[in-house]
Amino acid sequence: MTSTTGARGSGRTRRDAPQRGNPVGRFFGAIVRFFQAIALFIRQILDELRKVVRPTRHELVTYTSVVIVFVTAVMMYVWGLDQLINRLIAFSFGK
Repeated sequence: MTSTTGARGSGRTRRDAPQRGNPVGRFFGAIVRFFQAIALFIRQILDELRKVVRPTRHELVTYTSVVIVFVTAVMMYVWGLDQLINRLIAFSFGK
């Protein structure tokens, strides 16, 4: 019968290992890495923004018109259903 306890080292992970070195240096190293991560994030955002294709004026007017027409049509449909339901309720229960 083989035991898995102790099969690989002492079972201690890197996190459990005692920390060596200057604690102040570790602290400032963590701060530097934090700001480097923020700088990397901002560089990546700017790189993605450079890839954005902005619509022309004609496309913008066309898309805006389509949205306005579609929203108006849906509003009229919902208004019509509302009127129909109101009349059915008024007819059912009387005024």
